[in-house]
Amino acid sequence: MSKSLQKPTQMSLRNQQHPLICRLADCIEETWHQHLELSPYSVPEDLGYIEGALEGERLVIENYCYQAPQFRKLHLELAQVGTGLDILHCVMFPNPDYALPIFGADLVGGRGGAISAAIADLSPVNADRSLPEPYRQALSTLPTLQFSQARALPEWADIFSEFCLFVRPMGVLEEDMFLQRVRDFLTLHCQNASLATPLTSQREIASAMAGQRYYCTKQQQNDKTRRVLEKSFGAEWTDRYMTTMLFDYAT
Repeated sequence: MSKSLQKPTQMSLRNQQHPLICRLADCIEETWHQHLELSPYSVPEDLGYIEGALEGERLVIENYCYQAPQFRKLHLELAQVGTGLDILHCVMFPNPDYALPIFGADLVGGRGGAISAAIADLSPVNADRSLPEPYRQALSTLPTLQFSQARALPEWADIFSEFCLFVRPMGVLEEDMFLQRVRDFLTLHCQNASLATPLTSQREIASAMAGQRYYCTKQQQNDKTRRVLEKSFGAEWTDRYMTTMLFDYAT
């Protein structure tokens, strides 16, 4: 069974990670609980909590998963390698009969206590790669944020919207700015999802499924993630984890 609907304990991995990761994990789950009707999501027993080693250091992965009427899978992953690498990964996969974008966020904390990468987006999955108009209008009204170090998206990242935020936050002020923007994305997304009605056209549902499949296929091309997992668990396990846990799609 998954760890669904369980509150983290004091010994939870998040309490040992970078403070921004802990705060963001709490923010994500609090927003989900506030706006969505959550229920447990069944995770393969061997993929809920995972331990391994990477270059002599202990690797720990914790997965928290939920589902809701509008979302087939809400996934929050926390990972830590030794004392030098902290990771948060989150994706909200819509049910294919809802015309919703895919929310995703990642944080990577390196040695010295700095966040080296912070990304959040509401990624469109429709055929013309554009967000629904209610999202575009709401996101366009958010204040412009100024970060001192913007990050460049990888070559495969045509899945992201023009509102994608990808930065290296410098200091507590920029960390707070990033956290607030993720909260804005999440709140907007959950509120729109709560008001959405299911699709009835099989053609539209098939299009939504194709959009999710494209998103997942692109994300599976993330060589950095794949290399870390393969070093610890091997290629076969990594492929299973990336295609059934991280970026699975409805068929």
